[in-house]
Amino acid sequence: MSDPFVVVGGDAAGLSAASKYTREHPDGDVVVFEKGRWVSYAHCGTPYYVKGEVDRLTDLLSLSPEEAADRGIDLRREHEVVAVDTDAATVTVEGGGERFEQPYSDLLVATGAHAVTDPIDGFHRDMAFTMHGLDSAAAVRAALAEPGESAVDTSIEYVDADLVEHYAAMDPPERVAIVGGGYVGIEMGEAFRAHGLDVHVFQRGDHLLSPFGDSVCEHVADHLREQGVELHLGCRVAELAGDDRVAAVVHENGRLDVDLALVGIGVAPNTDLLADTPVELGESGAVAVDEYGRTSVDHVYAAGDCAEDDHTVTGEPAWVPLGLTANRAGRAIGQTVAGDPEPVGEVAGTAVVKAFDLEAGRVGLVDHDDARAAGFDPVTKHITAGSRSGYYPGNEPTTVSLTADRETGRVIGGSIVGKDRAAIRIDTLATALESDLTVDELERLDLAYAPPFSPVWDPVLVAAKVLRGEID
Repeated sequence: MSDPFVVVGGDAAGLSAASKYTREHPDGDVVVFEKGRWVSYAHCGTPYYVKGEVDRLTDLLSLSPEEAADRGIDLRREHEVVAVDTDAATVTVEGGGERFEQPYSDLLVATGAHAVTDPIDGFHRDMAFTMHGLDSAAAVRAALAEPGESAVDTSIEYVDADLVEHYAAMDPPERVAIVGGGYVGIEMGEAFRAHGLDVHVFQRGDHLLSPFGDSVCEHVADHLREQGVELHLGCRVAELAGDDRVAAVVHENGRLDVDLALVGIGVAPNTDLLADTPVELGESGAVAVDEYGRTSVDHVYAAGDCAEDDHTVTGEPAWVPLGLTANRAGRAIGQTVAGDPEPVGEVAGTAVVKAFDLEAGRVGLVDHDDARAAGFDPVTKHITAGSRSGYYPGNEPTTVSLTADRETGRVIGGSIVGKDRAAIRIDTLATALESDLTVDELERLDLAYAPPFSPVWDPVLVAAKVLRGEID
């Protein structure tokens, strides 16, 4: 009997790969090792759980352990892979009170990423959190409740009951600091305001959501202020001060007393497991892979937040740790290992974010310095148009920033911001990038029109028309 397909990591990429493998190869064996209790969950839903729009943590599960077993997956939670021997084709596992060697025929490393807290001191204190994983979400929601109030169901098998009860016993915060103005910072600002808290967002740079471009940043910043969020832009945080519990944020301009601090300054790929192997890493620090998710070592694959992918616009490796990328790559690798090779697909950096009533999306190369570094001569135009026919209720201004290469006219990036279905319109631009459309080809797309949904000239088409005039 051959050795099983072994997967390290039981979240998006790992269980997508295992599920696809068992469907394509029902007689094959697949073992998934997950060091934690939670598997296959919607990480992006955690701010909405903290806010209260999602009732139970288990609502965020995409695939339960029981469902995984029904699919023929040998899922072993609380089993940590601590070493990989690519010469012997084995992994060393610790779990269930033992340490053992597990041979593999093929290996998928889907270890994800971890939240970065350095160089901020004081993160060890109570009421200092990241929003990375369901245990973090449970702890924060428990911390926001009055002592004795049952905000988190600790009877759920996977919940860290001790952690939840620890924070549930504390007095809830009144003022919170969010360190980092990216996705997590924006979404958690909304969540905290929903609980009536005084919210302060600290951003080291001068702009929130910097990958989205200046136009989106300015709209989002203005809207956050309208919602009562105080912004501290161009302000670096050095320390979360206090005794046992966070009591203040120490920053370059002074000190702000707070009762809770959430750090959302980014993530880094989990690649330590491969440190003593010949598996090569890319310039980003994530695992370098080819179009099928194969690493530099035969029969070893990598996918998800720990791996790079090729960028649609530049053709170069890029690290884009997002949910669809992980699920899609894992699924493709499962099919490849089953015997029918499937490319993992390219990435365009397509992303959307909700900031209270405002929506924003971005794709491709938005920053001109990045575009020039990739060999393009970027030109961008900004337009604002209605989201629906002007006479139809619900029409809202929608701002589109569209970027193309001046020499070829190829669309290479864009962003959108507005209150009425603005974010989903970014999918049109993502499709344009995947299809290598020029600005004039984008302008000629036959997009749907009806007054409740769009004006005759969709904002994306208006942007293409204006940008084409600039290039011509």
